[in-house]
Amino acid sequence: MSLIGWPLVCLLIAAAVAVLVATVWGWGRLGGRGLRFVIGRLALFGLCQLLVLASVLALINRQFAFYATWSELTGIGRGGDGPGVIQNRGPAGALTGAKVIKLKPEFSVGGDPAKDGSVESVDIQGARSGLRGRGYVYLPPQYFQPGAEQKRFPVVLALSGYPGAVRNLVTQLKVPQTASKEIKAGQIQPTIYVLMRPALAGGRDTECMDVPGGPQAATFFAQDLPEAISSQYRTSPSRTGWGVFGLSTGGYCSLKLAMRHSSVFAAAASISGYYGAIKDVTTGELYGGSQAVRDENDLFWRLRNLPPPPVAVLVTTSKVGEQNRAGTERFLSLVKPPMQASSITLDTGGHNFGTWNQVLPPVMRWMSQRLTP
Repeated sequence: MSLIGWPLVCLLIAAAVAVLVATVWGWGRLGGRGLRFVIGRLALFGLCQLLVLASVLALINRQFAFYATWSELTGIGRGGDGPGVIQNRGPAGALTGAKVIKLKPEFSVGGDPAKDGSVESVDIQGARSGLRGRGYVYLPPQYFQPGAEQKRFPVVLALSGYPGAVRNLVTQLKVPQTASKEIKAGQIQPTIYVLMRPALAGGRDTECMDVPGGPQAATFFAQDLPEAISSQYRTSPSRTGWGVFGLSTGGYCSLKLAMRHSSVFAAAASISGYYGAIKDVTTGELYGGSQAVRDENDLFWRLRNLPPPPVAVLVTTSKVGEQNRAGTERFLSLVKPPMQASSITLDTGGHNFGTWNQVLPPVMRWMSQRLTP
């Protein structure tokens, strides 16, 4: 049963109502004295509270899709969706381990791909990292139009926040829908968008880094994913055609990926992101006890102590409503050439999809101006 479907919500609500009715009906029978009666009353009361809480959480999760599947919630059994078509890397002698497996389509942006573009559901399997991640690929209308069979397109990797599900990029942020509208309006050039979730290893928040002795998330995003996508789609062969943006944790990941892998990404945008390396219950030990590794993943430290990378970055914040304003201003003050920085500062805007939808079109336009096919 899906974590974001109505059946689960309805089942939990029905169970809560049933237990409440049973509690009212049977309360008199549990009114006696003695330990077993006390335990019975407490059990019914606790079960009612638990089911009501579960119903509320299920409704919230359905709205925001923090967890789309049981495997994302539990970190257990991250298997495939059944057989698919495996596309290997084409050129002779090239790496054949990076794969794109096409899954059953989940979303559509219109009836005609040549007019609206198309959203493909994919499972990307990494050769170097050994990781895999499910996501979506938006192909612009021009990808399907006659005469474009040899045309290559710039690519933008879009990362959700944590623990948000990757489908949020379609259902909440509406990346494919916005891209389609912006392309039709001539505001951005035809671009391929690869939509992914930053958490790959059983739902663990790895902050998009190669964890010493653990998941190699940076290798997946900076090497496996570009190789797999380029093997399946007509993408730009140069770093000048690749960019990355993300929300919150995905924003931090985007900046870090571009700053650490400027040979892969030419531009990055962080929407409501942060800038320092963190460690909490969602990440576990990421740095192997090494201060040097932690410093390398701290964007402030990198700007102060390492040569600035030749990338363009965009950061967003709000005067009221966001908690990253001070960090954003500090980050911008540390940027030096050849690195270039731009910013969007709203008067008000919280850490939510309403704010992020507001800045998405200008972020897309900024990115499009800095990428070449």
